Parts: sequence; C-alpha cells; structure tokens
Amino acid sequence: MHIIGGIASALSICMYVSYIPQIIGNLSGHQGDYIQPSVAFINCTMWVVYGFFREKRDWPIILANLPGIIFGLTAALTALL
Repeated sequence: MHIIGGIASALSICMYVSYIPQIIGNLSGHQGDYIQPSVAFINCTMWVVYGFFREKRDWPIILANLPGIIFGLTAALTALL
C-alpha cells in the first residue's frame, strides 16, 4: 500500500503541475477556462485541511494536494485577468 500511495501522490502532483501550460497561455493572452482549476483549488484546499486536522497529520495527503492549491488558484486567477 505504501508503493501505491507513493505512486498516487506523485501522479497527483503531476496532475496539478500540468496547469503550467494553461497558466502560460493565460498570461500570453490565450485565456483558458477558470472553472476546472477553481474546483481543483477548492478540492485540494479541502484535502489539505482534512489531512492537517486529523488526529495524526496525514502528510502524504497534505503534500500531494499543496501543488493543487498553488497551481489551481494561479490558473483560475490568470484565466480571469
């Protein structure tokens, strides 16, 4: 299960880092959609809060979702500008 958890965490991070091309496109004037990254931002925020406030902090969940907060919010905001 630790191996599967590690793979899932790595894939989660890759999924959120994949917002970089959308952010670059948004900043260069090719606005993308803001809804999906906004939902990803909210989802990741909820998972980080969940992982942080468990009786024993769940660091894999927290660390796997932190990039989603950063990149989701950035992609959503740059799409709106």
